[in-house]
Amino acid sequence: MGMKLSEFKFDLPSSLIALHPTDNRDDSRLMVVHKDSGKIEHKIFKDVVNYFNEEDLLIINDTKVFPARLFGNKEKTGAKIEVFLLRELNQETKLWDVSVDPARKIRVGNKLFFGDGELAAEVIDNTTSRGRTIRFLFDGEQKEFYKLIEAFGETPLPKEIKRPTCPEDRERFQTIYAKKLGAVAAPTAGLHFTPQLMKRLELIGVDVTAVTLHVGLSTLRTVEVEDLTKHKMDSENYWVEKETADKVNKKLGEAKKICAVGTSVVKALESSVSATNLLKENSGWTNKFIFPPYDFKICNALITNLHLPKSILLMMASAFGGYELIREAYQIAIKEKYRFFSYGDAMLIV
Repeated sequence: MGMKLSEFKFDLPSSLIALHPTDNRDDSRLMVVHKDSGKIEHKIFKDVVNYFNEEDLLIINDTKVFPARLFGNKEKTGAKIEVFLLRELNQETKLWDVSVDPARKIRVGNKLFFGDGELAAEVIDNTTSRGRTIRFLFDGEQKEFYKLIEAFGETPLPKEIKRPTCPEDRERFQTIYAKKLGAVAAPTAGLHFTPQLMKRLELIGVDVTAVTLHVGLSTLRTVEVEDLTKHKMDSENYWVEKETADKVNKKLGEAKKICAVGTSVVKALESSVSATNLLKENSGWTNKFIFPPYDFKICNALITNLHLPKSILLMMASAFGGYELIREAYQIAIKEKYRFFSYGDAMLIV
């Protein structure tokens, strides 16, 4: 029998869940875990450059978080409602998959208004108890539509970060290289990079390439089923371009360091492995769920944050670094008061 959910439980004091990012992105702490020797080092994130050599490859996720949490009012009653945009189903018809609160009040046929009514939507379908399909009623350009979402939406901080959002979140819950709009959660390992750090890596001769995976909410949810093979992941949209595949395959042949910045990158790469264990150009939806034991085909290094108990992110990190070693690293992280979760500290597994 494979691994069980209970093997990924640990006691995390809530005081260790970071409520705010560090003042400077690259000043967060970095735990370096060496998978072969089991050695664990304590560094600052900007020290990450010391673990890379010329011609190593860093793969980032260039997805961009949109302000997915909208507050509006119901037609006629004016009742306050929250609409959380999960994903765009159809750009032409402005059809979105959303979750709503309070759900019992939001029925098919209801009209919802945002701002002073500049943006309206109609509820088309019930998908789950809180899930709805809505259509935005907007005739203008796509750019203008996104501008309104940008204006009325709030940064979708995960609920475990127990505080109201503030203006700095709009910048800090976004990587400096975010480009392609579509995520409802930041690929958090990338939050530690600054322009200066990217420049230093470039000066060493580290090659940087990007994939895109629009991180969905299911990535942040904890698993509920004891038998991990029964856990159902929501699908996330991703792209691996030909240029990235070519770069990676060249490095695979040269035994260089190929480092994924974040579990979302690993998911996109591992969803795009060819029959000969090379990376192929690919795009689509992936619901790949990686937990130990797992044989990684593309990356040999991973930068990731410190994750919550029972999360799929912890499971992937454990598959990558080895279950026992990562468990030990997490116990040390708690003892050393590392900061956990989206705005917390980082781990480099090499």
